[in-house]
Amino acid sequence: MRDLPPTPGSVIKLRLLYLGDERNLARLRFDLTQEAEERFLLDHAATVEAAAERFKSAAFDLLLFDEGSEPLAVENLLERLPLVSSVGVVFLCTEEYPARQREELRMVPSGGEARSVSPSDIRYVARSQIGAFCRQRQREKTEQMCRTLWRAVEQASEAIVITDRNGTMEYVNPAFETLTGYLHAEAVGQNLRILKSDQQSFEVFQDLWKTILSGNVFRGVLVSCKKNGETYVVEKTVTPLRDGEGNIVRFISSDRDITEQRRLEAQLQQAQKMDAIGHLAGGVAHDFNNLLLVIGAYAELALDAMDSQNPLRHNLQEITNATRSAADLTRQLLAFSRKQVQSLQVLDLNRVILGIYRMLPRLVGEDIELAFVPAPDIGRVRADPVQVEQIIMNLAANARDAMPLGGRLTFETAHVRVDEAYVSKKPSIPRGDYIVLSVTDSGEGISSEHIAHIFEPFYSTKEQGQGTGLGLATVYGIVKQSGGFVWVYSEPGQGTTFKIYLPQAQGKVQEPPSDTSDLKSPTGDEVLLLVEDDEVVRNAENEFLSQSGYRIIEAANGMEAIRRAKEFDGAIQLMVTDVVMPHMGGAKLASKLAQLRPDMRIIFVSGYAESTVLRHGAIDVTTRFLQKPFSLKSLARKIRSVLDAAPSTSETESALV
Repeated sequence: MRDLPPTPGSVIKLRLLYLGDERNLARLRFDLTQEAEERFLLDHAATVEAAAERFKSAAFDLLLFDEGSEPLAVENLLERLPLVSSVGVVFLCTEEYPARQREELRMVPSGGEARSVSPSDIRYVARSQIGAFCRQRQREKTEQMCRTLWRAVEQASEAIVITDRNGTMEYVNPAFETLTGYLHAEAVGQNLRILKSDQQSFEVFQDLWKTILSGNVFRGVLVSCKKNGETYVVEKTVTPLRDGEGNIVRFISSDRDITEQRRLEAQLQQAQKMDAIGHLAGGVAHDFNNLLLVIGAYAELALDAMDSQNPLRHNLQEITNATRSAADLTRQLLAFSRKQVQSLQVLDLNRVILGIYRMLPRLVGEDIELAFVPAPDIGRVRADPVQVEQIIMNLAANARDAMPLGGRLTFETAHVRVDEAYVSKKPSIPRGDYIVLSVTDSGEGISSEHIAHIFEPFYSTKEQGQGTGLGLATVYGIVKQSGGFVWVYSEPGQGTTFKIYLPQAQGKVQEPPSDTSDLKSPTGDEVLLLVEDDEVVRNAENEFLSQSGYRIIEAANGMEAIRRAKEFDGAIQLMVTDVVMPHMGGAKLASKLAQLRPDMRIIFVSGYAESTVLRHGAIDVTTRFLQKPFSLKSLARKIRSVLDAAPSTSETESALV
């Protein structure tokens, strides 16, 4: 710690205890308060025992006693109270006081001294002795207070600076050195302008100087610059320091570092913004998906009814293609909002990546070198395989756009155990085992200006018309919905790395289903109960399924479906029901029909987000669910697969989980 600089003293009120006859107390108090500069608090104790009790309840600077008290008794008092050994002692006596007792007086700790004076001079001698002691004690207390204040400033966690009226630093504490990187010797003599950053507006400094020069305290948040060029954010308080005449002679600045706090606040605001956009995306999904389903369904019906040579087939095919593109856009919005219905499976991530890795050259082009570095035995993850493929495709497309002249794109996998040390660096990741997918390109990199926004939907640095701005937003949404985390590391000109953390899962890896995209629409002759509250959608599905050979019973809501199921005499092999409907949802409808028709199988459909679907009941979204919009042929294949599956004890209940 640096040496204490000279500091002016201040007057301190001292506490005195008089041990003696109470009749002398009033006179003594009068004698001691004659001089204004001497400030005393005088207390009284008639006996040694009473004095001992006084010392227990208060701290005294000086003990006064006279001829009526035995010196040895006073000595005994001080020995019994070691905590008051620093108390000064003054003995008041006349010249007639016995010599033997004066010898005893010299044994009193603290160097008390007896003087022989005439009765008329006792008060002057007493005032002289007491005054000398009090001035000494006042100096000691002032110095002690200065040392305490000095240590408080030196050991303060805030960066404290004392400047002259021009802002030249005269003192900085160790916290300032730690925060800014400037040593005491480097800072003293320099102006505070050395901490100014280009991220702080000139108007803030104008306001600061105007405030403090007018004698007021300035409080604000400033962005300053360290010795090494890094910026930091502080809550700054600048207080004017006045002299005895009230003139401003110095300023005291206190800075509290809030850089980390501001970083966390920015992350929270970003997360809240992303969540708000997600709610908006999920909210429009249902109506939009129903519209797309109607457009696509009637385009399919028209195509099936047309001759293969009809020139209008091309127009209808374009409508179908546009509907599929719009459906993909909706799915991306739902993926970003973390509300897309997932078909979760236990996966070998290396196998999934290898399966799509062979397709990537057609996506990224021949001028980009691809590499896959799988770590052996990394474990398994629980995720939707289609969504994992979507993550890889989106990151590959993003990397391709970042390398217009070619480059290298590397996929790596690894197993990571997140422990306490790791959590201290990335506190948002819970402890546990993770499978990490790293995707690294050698492209242009991302500037700090854009990196904070890259996961926002529709945010893009590409030219108008190139890209939707949903690629990375979709990646973010899928990873979050899967219980994982995504981080990006990038600098301009140094390439970019995305790291995706997915929780490790237990269980047997599920084999991928066979591809049925090229199969024709299957038919049947079973009885189907079609429950759909949107009349246009219901009519399109009814027309298609009737053409496919099925006998259809229609219902516009759950109550009507129960009534129609009771009225129908024959068997109903399968019910296709919307999940979210007025009065009664699909899950509740299935539960009520479980006893009435236990052998009836069920398929749920919905255009709502997964959270809304599951809120209406526990539904098997893996094998008994279709997410709108779907093609009519997809509906036909799903119906056929459910009807042809092995029967269970209660088919209606098996659709509920």
